[in-house]
Amino acid sequence: MKKTIRDLVAKFGKLPVSIDQVGDDDDLYAAGLTSFASVQLMLGIEEAFDIDFPDNLLDRKSFASISAIARTVDLVRDSGKVA
Repeated sequence: MKKTIRDLVAKFGKLPVSIDQVGDDDDLYAAGLTSFASVQLMLGIEEAFDIDFPDNLLDRKSFASISAIARTVDLVRDSGKVA
């Protein structure tokens, strides 16, 4: 899953650094993720994993790192909120 998330961050995150330079627990916002790019990333993740993020998970913490995104995707999947 983290490989897919990394690919999505590389595609939608528009980071000024290579995704290869970003660790799983590194702060994506500190690496250059903007609010606009995080929305694009969220939409890409929803499509790739066939999920729909509930409003309570649409916050900076959910998209703070590769690991945080993976945990959030797992949480949504576990809750049965599939699109």
